[in-house]
Amino acid sequence: MSAPLRLVIFDMDGTLIDSQDFIFDAMLRAFGGLGVDLPSREAVLSITGLSLEVAIATLLPGRPQHEVDDAVQRFRAAFIALRAERGGEAASPLYPGARAALEALNAQDEVLMGVATGKARRGLDHACQAHDLDRYFVTRQTADFHPSKPNPSMLHAALAETGAEAANAVMIGDTTFDIEMGRAAGFRTIGVTWGYHPADALVQAGADILIDAFQDLSGALGTIWGTVYE
Repeated sequence: MSAPLRLVIFDMDGTLIDSQDFIFDAMLRAFGGLGVDLPSREAVLSITGLSLEVAIATLLPGRPQHEVDDAVQRFRAAFIALRAERGGEAASPLYPGARAALEALNAQDEVLMGVATGKARRGLDHACQAHDLDRYFVTRQTADFHPSKPNPSMLHAALAETGAEAANAVMIGDTTFDIEMGRAAGFRTIGVTWGYHPADALVQAGADILIDAFQDLSGALGTIWGTVYE
C-alpha cells in the first residue's frame, strides 16, 4: 500500500530566511517621517508574519487610516530601496540547515512542499529566486491574495492546489500566527525556536512539536506521520 500524499507548508520570514534586519530597518524608515515614536525591534518582530496592512495597523493603534496607509506605502518603498542597497534578498540568509532539510523532503515522492507567507507575491518571488528555492515549492500562498494570518485561507488554498488532505499536512513556522493558522486549517503544526516569537508563545498557541534546528525536522515529521524522513 503506497504512502498517502503528504504536504509540508513553510513560513518564509523567520523560518526559512532571517530577514529581521531588512524588516526592522524598513519599518524604521517608514515610521521616521510620520512624527510618531519609532517601534522597538521586539515590537516589529512580534507582528512579522501578519499581512503588511494589519501589521502596521497593530503598530499604530488608534491612528487614523490615512496614517496607516501612508506608513504601508513608506514601508514598501523603504524595503525596495534597502533591497537595492544591500544586493537583493540574498542579504537575508537562509537559516542553517534549511537547504539540506528542503532537499531531503524534496527527495520523498509522497511529500509536496509549499509556502504560506505574510510577504506579497513579488517579495516571495524575489526571495525564492535569490536563494534558488523555486524548485522546491509546488504551492505558494501570499498575503496579497488572502486574508492575514492566522486566517486559514492560505492553507485551504494550498490543499486545493495540491490535492492533499489536512490530516496529512503540516504547517511549519516561527510565529503564533503560523501555529494558529495551521490549527484553524486542521494541519499539524511544528514551531521553530530560531525565529521571531518565543518558544513558550508557540506552545501556548498550540504547536504540536517544537524544534531547535532544521536537523530536528525529519524526526518531528516522523513523530507526526509515523515515518522517518532522512
